[in-house]
Amino acid sequence: MKVLNYSLLDVFTTIPFGGNQLAVFHEGDSLSTEMMQKIARELNLSESVFLCSPRNTAHQKGLRIFTPQMELPMAGHPTIGAAFLLADQDLIPTEEGANEWLLEEIVGNIPVSVYKEGDLITKVEMTQPLPVFGEHYSGTERVAELLSLSVEDLNTDFPVQTVSTGVPFLFIAVRSLSAVQKINFRSDVWEKHFSRNEATQHIFVFTTETDQPSSTVHSRMFAPAMGIPEDPATGAASGPLGAYLVEHAVIPATENGKYSIRSEQGMEMGRPSFIDITIVKTGQEFQQIKIGGTSVTVGKGQLYLEDSLL
Repeated sequence: MKVLNYSLLDVFTTIPFGGNQLAVFHEGDSLSTEMMQKIARELNLSESVFLCSPRNTAHQKGLRIFTPQMELPMAGHPTIGAAFLLADQDLIPTEEGANEWLLEEIVGNIPVSVYKEGDLITKVEMTQPLPVFGEHYSGTERVAELLSLSVEDLNTDFPVQTVSTGVPFLFIAVRSLSAVQKINFRSDVWEKHFSRNEATQHIFVFTTETDQPSSTVHSRMFAPAMGIPEDPATGAASGPLGAYLVEHAVIPATENGKYSIRSEQGMEMGRPSFIDITIVKTGQEFQQIKIGGTSVTVGKGQLYLEDSLL
């Protein structure tokens, strides 16, 4: 029998039972892709991540990331959470100040900055690939039906558009916090009109009205194709969200082209999450996309695999 050790974290929060849950499995090298997917489905968290030896020994780790339904080429909260765990448990030696790592994911090498003060890991940031903007989605009435809102609830000053920094999300601007809070996601509408196109499968809704004064936007994300009815914190969508906000001037322009954005998410699920987004844009060109936050380790466990399953 093989015993797999894993740690349980809450990511994008400073307190237990907030943020987004994450299982980090410490020994991924001996597991097949099929077994990783089965384990992720068994735990049924938004994502589970498996630590693997890097292909390039100059890099810190390889990550395999799975939702209950699929493997992801890149994801935010598993990257942030795994890096936090590696530093917090001293599995990778971490010095005072900023530590610069490279983590290998399917999408490529992901730069990660781990910040340490004394014995505490105070923040982890990841750099995401530069954004790719898709076509505008023109079915306003269908979008409103998907969310159980009226067309008047949608902020039609801004386009419904897919943006990706590794995983595509369809971004929908809504006028008010109350409208976002009353969303009732229609799985039947999603299945009929949105599920078959990769560009429209994952739905991200936001408003510039926020619950917390320190936040820039209030967000919700729905991803039935990933096996995630609603996600309390979506790092992979937060880089594209920042790019969307800057590209369409949803937030005021800055003189130096650097934007600091905070997305609050998970409030409706009772798991408040806060994701810090940094965007650098010079002229018409995006130069840098970063997301960051903190994590809390809340437990650990073991999973038993019979030899016949390996």
